[in-house]
Amino acid sequence: MRVSRAALVLVAVAGVLAATASAVGLLAASGNGPYPFETLRGARAEIWGRGLYRYDTVFTAAGSRATDLVTLLLGLPLLAVSAVGYRRGSRRSGLLLLGALGYVLYVYAGYALGAVAHNRLSLLYAAVFSAALYAFVLLFASFPAEELHTLFPAATPRRGPAALMLASGVVLLAVWGVPLLTAALTGATPPGLGPYTTEFTMVLDLAVIAPAAFLAGTLILRRRPLGYLLALALLVLEILPAPLIIAQTAAQLLAGVRFTAPEVLGPMGGFVLLAGASAAVLVSLLRATDRADGRSAGRDPER
Repeated sequence: MRVSRAALVLVAVAGVLAATASAVGLLAASGNGPYPFETLRGARAEIWGRGLYRYDTVFTAAGSRATDLVTLLLGLPLLAVSAVGYRRGSRRSGLLLLGALGYVLYVYAGYALGAVAHNRLSLLYAAVFSAALYAFVLLFASFPAEELHTLFPAATPRRGPAALMLASGVVLLAVWGVPLLTAALTGATPPGLGPYTTEFTMVLDLAVIAPAAFLAGTLILRRRPLGYLLALALLVLEILPAPLIIAQTAAQLLAGVRFTAPEVLGPMGGFVLLAGASAAVLVSLLRATDRADGRSAGRDPER
C-alpha cells in the first residue's frame, strides 16, 4: 500500500468542513418554528422553520440534525483515527478510512445535491462532497491491484461477505425501487417526497450503492480481490445507519412526527440486524488482512 499524502490532505479538509457543518446544523436555532406549506403537487407539508434547516420539512430537518449528531460522535472520529493509522502505513487503518470516507461522501453528496433544501452552508456541503470524493478515489488507488492478492489471500472468507453484499443490493432494490416503480406506473407522488423535487436518497442508493454491492458480491464469489476492497468501502456505510435510524427516529418523534409502532420498530430492527451482520463481516475481513500481513512479515527479513 502506498500512503497518499494528497488523500490525507483532502481527508483533513473534508473532516474539518464536515465538523463545522454538523455543528452549525445542531446549534443554529433561530426562526419562528413550524408552519404549513402547500407543495407544487397540492399536498400539505409541515416546514421546520428553525435554524439551518428552516426550509426543510419537520421530518427531514429533525432527521438531518440527528445525522449531524451521529456524524460528529461516530463518523468523524472514525475518519480521524483511521487517517492517523493510514498515515503510519497501517493497511487495516487504510481499509477503515475507505469506509469512513464512504460514509462522509454519502452524507454530504446528499446534502449538496438535494437531500436538504438550499441553505447558507450549501457551498460548504459542495466542498465536503468534493474533498471526500477525490480523497476516496486517491485512497482506493493507493491499494495497487497487484498487491490485492496478498492483502486478500485465498483463505479470506468468501460466502459470508458475498451473501451480505448481494442481499444488501436486493434489499435496496426492494425498499426504494418498488415505491418509485409504483409511482411511475400510477402517476402518484413517491411517499415522503413532500415539497422536494427528487427523493435523492432513493436515487443514490439505487444508482450507486446497490450496483456497488452487487458488483462486490459477484467479484467476491469469483475470488477477485477487488470485490473485498469494494465491500470494505461499503461496510461502514452499512453499520452506521443503525445509530443513524435510531437517532433520526428519536429526533422526529420529539419534533412531533407521528409513527405507528411497526414504522418505528421495523426499520430499527432491520438496520440493527444489518449493522450486526456488517460488523461481523468487517471484523472477519480485517482479521484476514492481519493474517496476510503476518505472513508477509514472516517472509520479509527487513520488516
